[in-house]
Amino acid sequence: MSINNQSQIAANLQVGPTDQGMVRIYVEAEGIDLPLDFDPEEATEIAEELLAAADAARSMGKGGGKPKKGR
Repeated sequence: MSINNQSQIAANLQVGPTDQGMVRIYVEAEGIDLPLDFDPEEATEIAEELLAAADAARSMGKGGGKPKKGR
């Protein structure tokens, strides 16, 4: 499956710090529990990639909504 293919899979996503000083992205779907741990620097890079992807999607005019202040 490529990034542009739609899926009917529903999942829950949680993000938070661990007691080990890592940032955990936890994905839960039917039959899947996937904890992904990142050091803070990696988590910052992921956050920057998410923001860049959101800005790119917004500029395409699909599901974007209004730009956030300060960007």
